[in-house]
Amino acid sequence: MSIPMQWTPTHGDPYRPVPYRPARMPAAESLARAAELRERMDGRRTVRRFSPDPVPEQVVRDAIACAATAPSGAHQQPWTFVLVKDPAVRRRIRRAAEEEERISYDGRLGEEWLAALRPLGTDEVKPHLTDAPALIVVFQQRYWLGAGGERRKHYYVDESVGIAVGMLLSALHLSGLAALVHTPSPMRFLSEVLGRPVNEKAFAVIPVGYPAPDCEVPDLVRKSLDQVLVEI
Repeated sequence: MSIPMQWTPTHGDPYRPVPYRPARMPAAESLARAAELRERMDGRRTVRRFSPDPVPEQVVRDAIACAATAPSGAHQQPWTFVLVKDPAVRRRIRRAAEEEERISYDGRLGEEWLAALRPLGTDEVKPHLTDAPALIVVFQQRYWLGAGGERRKHYYVDESVGIAVGMLLSALHLSGLAALVHTPSPMRFLSEVLGRPVNEKAFAVIPVGYPAPDCEVPDLVRKSLDQVLVEI
């Protein structure tokens, strides 16, 4: 097995192109794959009730590796994925998240936001943070931080990390796992609990696992293709 090259900052390096010649997929195969992918992704649901059963750790690592192939501004790859399996750490995260959520649901969110959440059946209690066997806490790197303390700004950080999270959710679902994007606000406690450096800011907490045997999800309807697609 070949050893992959290690990434190093490319700031200021000259442009060095390499050939890219992927094999072209036959149209019939492309249509079949697209239809299958559309059907499989339509079955993806956000899960808040998880089984504590362990999941294959390599599946989660491979999903994170898929997410890390996402495009990013100036190819700066401004993300860190922290895989949290330790039950004690997950309990700390849950306690801190529920403290913030309690304040939010008691009025910080405002009635308009609470009304939008009502059909989802959510509240300040977050058992998924300890029931799921693993959490992926995604951090965005606001700037590159060198070993000597030097800094370089990252660009399009929100967009880049958002794309990576979307790819992560897709990879987890297509690998047979369930997930949830949880964004307690504010999330500063995550940097403290997980010991992250000053250039990183928490973006999302993603519990990962299998749905509980008695799992239920909201009865929702997705917008149809003609409601989201404009062709010109």
